[in-house]
Amino acid sequence: MDFSDAFRLTPPQGMDVEVYGAPLAEFSLDDVPLADPNEVATFVTPKRYREHMTGRWLLGEVLKASGVGDLSSVQVVRNEYRAPSLVFIQGVWKRTPLPNFSIAHSGGHAFLAVSKTALDVGFDAEPLSRVLAENAYDMMAKSVELDEIRASPEHAFQAWTGKEAVQKCLGKGMHINPREIAIPIGLEKSIISIENSKIELVYWKEKGYHLSLAVKPSTPSHNAEDELLEKTRLAMEANPSWGIGCKTQRNG
Repeated sequence: MDFSDAFRLTPPQGMDVEVYGAPLAEFSLDDVPLADPNEVATFVTPKRYREHMTGRWLLGEVLKASGVGDLSSVQVVRNEYRAPSLVFIQGVWKRTPLPNFSIAHSGGHAFLAVSKTALDVGFDAEPLSRVLAENAYDMMAKSVELDEIRASPEHAFQAWTGKEAVQKCLGKGMHINPREIAIPIGLEKSIISIENSKIELVYWKEKGYHLSLAVKPSTPSHNAEDELLEKTRLAMEANPSWGIGCKTQRNG
């Protein structure tokens, strides 16, 4: 499979995010530089393997198309909640901003949402043909929201995908109880306030899927190289005659 087999989705206007999809396919580790062999070795089903590999392959193809030519210089890392992000490998010493992304898998496809601006992003998708059992409603909603979903079950997957997108956008996944995330039913665009963050959430249908995309301003992250560069900058500002080199060079 090559990038021409992927397709691009169209979020509502005003969302500075690109969204792609691709059918699940077989890939080897050599085909997917952004896959972690140690993580891949833990998968117990062929389906999980194809989902992960297709999502990471799609991420690599989008990076290459956006100008990141050498995928060996970047890697996917996970935070304490296992939320993934892109960083340059230690020793590369590149400061070029890398995009934030969110990957979803459903109905035989992998999906990728990529923000090339300073936005955290979360995305989720579910097939329009899927039916959500009513006894699952109270697992994701409570109080007034639960009553609204029971009264309008056609909106159940808007809530389901919306909550998943918000969880991913916050970088905490299921560490945030979906019942604590209230999704306005029947609205294509809304603002969700949670954990001192205001998240813009959009919902639409395309290619036979319920689709939800969540974004919020991102908080800059720093690695060891960033900290060293910042200390160097501060030292140079504090002493204009300070330089890098041997003592003889510094003394003129």
